[in-house]
Amino acid sequence: MRPKPESSRPLNDLIGSLSSQEFEFFRHSFDVGEGTVGQVLYHPGDPVENVYFPCGPTLLSLAIAANEDRDVEAVLIGREGAVGVVADGDGLPTYSRISVKAGGPLVRLPVRKLGEAKAGSGGLERLLARYSHYLLAYLGQSAVCNAVHSIEQRAAKWIVQIIEHTGAEDVTLTHEQLAALLGIGRSYASRIIQRFKAEGILDTARGTLRVQDLPELQQRSCQCSGWLKKHYTELFSSSP
Repeated sequence: MRPKPESSRPLNDLIGSLSSQEFEFFRHSFDVGEGTVGQVLYHPGDPVENVYFPCGPTLLSLAIAANEDRDVEAVLIGREGAVGVVADGDGLPTYSRISVKAGGPLVRLPVRKLGEAKAGSGGLERLLARYSHYLLAYLGQSAVCNAVHSIEQRAAKWIVQIIEHTGAEDVTLTHEQLAALLGIGRSYASRIIQRFKAEGILDTARGTLRVQDLPELQQRSCQCSGWLKKHYTELFSSSP
């Protein structure tokens, strides 16, 4: 992507890639607020009426039901993307629970407004089509990752991914939340954390993981995030 330089633009890559004309069309419809940790933007079945753009360190989570009382977090979306962009303004129901994983600036835009702009802008339509393609790749890679990579590799991947999105070395992540990311029980997640702690990779405080050795944590991670970042760069390496 090639972000536009206007300092008034929220720090989101999709918003940054809008043409000046497109940004002016949206400017007064953007509702810039603050996402708080745990805030639920959509429950399964809710009509998709707004697009949400996480900005800066903000991180959104898409969790999918595994059974009646258990959700597994399948996707994390930061400033590289948005949720709700694939809707066409007709109130289609959302499938996952979408919530704020790491708090920070959050831009809301009515889906209706996005649909109006897409109708008159081939460039915007291509931009969103590329992002939809990326999301499909993300979901496919996540399915492969869950099938073939060890729990330790996946745990390292999620922690590194949160660090890369938020820029913070102290990761606000409880044992229960890590278990939800991995689709395992809390006790198993605790054993993974204690193993990393014993090896000097992590330290812990109440509800927080402090990374002591990021290169080693990256080494323990699978390569899924790297492949996805490469694909994202390939998709957005030129103007839409």
